[in-house]
Amino acid sequence: MIEAKGLSKKFGAKAALDKIDVAIGQGSIYGLVGSNGAGKSTFLRLLAGVYSPDGGELLVDDCQLFENSSVKQRVFFISDYPYFFPHATVQSMAEYYSKLYAKWNAQKYAEMLRTFPIDPKLPISRMSKGMQRQAAIICAIACQPDYLLMDEIFDGLDPVMRQLLKRIVSGEVSDRGMTVIIASHNLRELEDFCDHVGLFHRGGVLFERELDELKLGICKVQAVFRPMIDPAVLTKLQIITSKVHGSILELVVKNSQADALAVLEELHPLTAEALPLTLEEVFISEMEVNGYDIDSILA
Repeated sequence: MIEAKGLSKKFGAKAALDKIDVAIGQGSIYGLVGSNGAGKSTFLRLLAGVYSPDGGELLVDDCQLFENSSVKQRVFFISDYPYFFPHATVQSMAEYYSKLYAKWNAQKYAEMLRTFPIDPKLPISRMSKGMQRQAAIICAIACQPDYLLMDEIFDGLDPVMRQLLKRIVSGEVSDRGMTVIIASHNLRELEDFCDHVGLFHRGGVLFERELDELKLGICKVQAVFRPMIDPAVLTKLQIITSKVHGSILELVVKNSQADALAVLEELHPLTAEALPLTLEEVFISEMEVNGYDIDSILA
């Protein structure tokens, strides 16, 4: 388990993290979301032991992380710009990590090479951005970490590789109980992947929640009206957002699906149905309740 208690980190006079409290359970896929500069990367680097805290505590299974080699051996960090030695190949990096990580799994390494279309003898510096991320993933999974940290990992990966990455990582979580923390400013990348999310903003944590819990009591519905009604007449619904596209009215409401559809049916629409919620729509609801404008936070 990861616990941050009053965790702070400053760079000069700027507080990158300001007394944050975060708890991340074992075997979860935790999404860090927020705009650029929100503190996500700083939090990951503290977790990786790259930075030391300026205040508070950061514990991994009740142990301090910084300059603790036994704990750091259980953590693998893929930064937004993965680092490799000059002139390194995937094979030479694999040889390096095999000496650094006690749980290095040669069989898993071979499996990852069969999964990702990469020549292990090709210099990584000659690879594309997406291929360099694939190289980092190959090494990370072969190291068999208990904690995998990834910063903007989807950047540069095509849709097929993104889904492949999600499947591989989810398999490691399911099979070994690995904990994954992934930072992104793009909610759409995380909504079908994470089970918990934490929203960072200006060095603080606005909230952290389980996704299923976030979606409780919120639903999205649409109905076709000819002529179109005024959404203001739907006083029985707690409307979060409403959009009109021609004859289609789309609502996100703080009501159950059954209640929302019953209210719409009273107005005799041509059709009415429930739609799946996006993570962004859930966040909009949460932010509006707390008086924040999510567009300014995630811009």
